[in-house]
Amino acid sequence: STSEYDYLFKLLLIGDSSVGKSCLLLRFADDAYVDTYISTIGVDFKIRTVELDGKSVKLQIWDTAGQERFRTITSSYYRGAHGIIIVYDVTDRESFNNVKQWLSEIDRYASDSVCKLLVGNKCDLVDSKVVDTEELAVINI
Repeated sequence: STSEYDYLFKLLLIGDSSVGKSCLLLRFADDAYVDTYISTIGVDFKIRTVELDGKSVKLQIWDTAGQERFRTITSSYYRGAHGIIIVYDVTDRESFNNVKQWLSEIDRYASDSVCKLLVGNKCDLVDSKVVDTEELAVINI
């Protein structure tokens, strides 16, 4: 029987609490947006299949709780991940400062070949922005 997809990739969304990981996932997977904040408990995931170069690519995107008390799931969560999206909030300096900690967690738990993507979220809140694009140069991904 033929498979419904040509490739399957496991992607993770990580970052501090309330940086917008769940909103990014909801927008990408379901093209929806909810403006009320609901804290993720444990792990949630959505699937989206995209067409790329004539191939069907199934993306299994895992959303995680940013709070420390839910971080017990860590090592199993990283297992088998092909890509990790580190999200920070451009209006929250601490979430940007913590990117280095998230990167060290990736180094500890994920495979060496994992692809990493850094995303500055909430860019629409221009007047509240506290992290400048130039500051990204100091982060070694």
